[in-house]
Amino acid sequence: MVVVQELIDEAVERTVFYLPKAVAAIIILIIGLWIIRVIGNGFGRRMEKQKLDESLSHFLVSLFKISFKVILLITVISMLGVQMTSFIAILGAAGLAIGLALQGSLGNFAGGVLILVFKPFKVGDFIEGEGQLGKVEKIKVFNTTLKTPDNKTVIIPNGPLSNGTIVNYSTEKQRRVDMVFGIGYGDDIKNSRDVINAVVKKDKRILKDPEPQIVVGELGDSSVNFKVRVWAKNEDYWGVYFDMHENIKIEFDKKGISIPFPQTDVHVHNN
Repeated sequence: MVVVQELIDEAVERTVFYLPKAVAAIIILIIGLWIIRVIGNGFGRRMEKQKLDESLSHFLVSLFKISFKVILLITVISMLGVQMTSFIAILGAAGLAIGLALQGSLGNFAGGVLILVFKPFKVGDFIEGEGQLGKVEKIKVFNTTLKTPDNKTVIIPNGPLSNGTIVNYSTEKQRRVDMVFGIGYGDDIKNSRDVINAVVKKDKRILKDPEPQIVVGELGDSSVNFKVRVWAKNEDYWGVYFDMHENIKIEFDKKGISIPFPQTDVHVHNN
């Protein structure tokens, strides 16, 4: 009976000793998380007003929140009476284990840093990477978000993205539009070239410098293939590409120029 009473007294004593610390720690944790969120959001809005690179601002806000949450967690644990030397030793061992388990995540973090430092692309650029094509919506600590032309959201880890091949379609203001148009072997080459050239000159979106190139690029199995290379502003690329194909077909039909297509001749022999 005496032992039970001693255990009860010790439990009450420990409760009285630790309860205020636990309550204070919980209050500090709640207030701290709120302050970190408010300051982080305000930090982000300030960077937007200063017109800082959007991708860099997202990264810095994320880094700020994660760093101060770790500091807050250590502070709360120390308030509960945990010896910090022991805690740091445990944290170091746990960090090593977590680091080995999260090698991919650490690689993605390093990839995010490389992307923000070397800037192979930025928010708003249209890129191709890791087999995906789309407009960069966000660059976060661990991943990059793309919006595809058909309005799908694609999230790519920063590690593979930073180590792979990236095609940035938004870097240059002008792009070359490469097209191929075939004519029949019986059609006049000079006349066909003049028709293509007239269509090119009629399109005001096609730049005069660099000069358009219209050459016979290949003598195919069933057609003489013209390679047409014109330059246009980046935003006019697809408009020029699609309209050229339609207008060339219309003009070829008017001039009686044939566009060959694969055919199979079947010969029937009666024995």
